[in-house]
Amino acid sequence: MSGAPWYRDGLKFRCTRCGNCCTGSPGSVLVSDDEIEALADHLELPPETFRERYTRRLRSGDVSLTEKPSRDCVFYARGHGCTVHSQRPRQCRTWPFWNSLVHSRERWDEESRSCPGMNRGEHYDAETITALARNDGTSGSR
Repeated sequence: MSGAPWYRDGLKFRCTRCGNCCTGSPGSVLVSDDEIEALADHLELPPETFRERYTRRLRSGDVSLTEKPSRDCVFYARGHGCTVHSQRPRQCRTWPFWNSLVHSRERWDEESRSCPGMNRGEHYDAETITALARNDGTSGSR
């Protein structure tokens, strides 16, 4: 199996809704125009109002959701979870199968120390993981 990824036997993940990936450290959640439209519709806001209230432009030119002063995602409510879960951006939907996390076992293992759902739960095959990582919604896949 030359050229097979280190995760050739697949990986396990089950979201525990702990919020660790949505809170605490600074970061960015990139959103496309289509995702902004869907989120605005979900919140019953005009897209421009949504953009003004909930997004920021990054130096790269990408658009990200804003964060609360606590560094939590603007749509994460402690004790409740994601308040836009049904319309969450692709970057959130593909966690933890981001290219930046699955490119090496070491990086996966490092992140799994703060995510109780990694290495537990549903089994994802290598083909699915590769497809998710290729189109994970992060800046490298846009």
